[in-house]
Amino acid sequence: MGEVVVPRNFKLLEELEASEKGHGDMSVSMGLVKNDDIFLTEWNASILGPPGSIHDGRLYELRLTAGPNYPNEPPVIRFISKINMSSVDQRTGDVSYNPPAFPAWNRTMTLESALVNIKNAMNSSANRRLPQPPDGSRF
Repeated sequence: MGEVVVPRNFKLLEELEASEKGHGDMSVSMGLVKNDDIFLTEWNASILGPPGSIHDGRLYELRLTAGPNYPNEPPVIRFISKINMSSVDQRTGDVSYNPPAFPAWNRTMTLESALVNIKNAMNSSANRRLPQPPDGSRF
């Protein structure tokens, strides 16, 4: 027998419910931009900077787009809050999935796991001490 493939909207509904109930990593949060988005496409998210890094105490705002091919393709992620970090375009805030900072995307991953990977990358040796724009700066 083959693997059971959970449809896109069912997977996203599970992710939304888990986020609303506060399950998972409490240093990341997410929710729909519009509560009536029946396609569950546009998400607001935030990441609390990891302790002991230059990001400690900062709250970063992001936007995620779960496109029509999610979860077979990763979400598009863009920082709203300005951040100096490898894998983040310094003009647009777009996040690129560049190994080794991010593991290769697979359909078992979630929006939350993408945010956790970004948070972990903030604390990597390549990023943990990079000078940062003033708190509150936006792309």
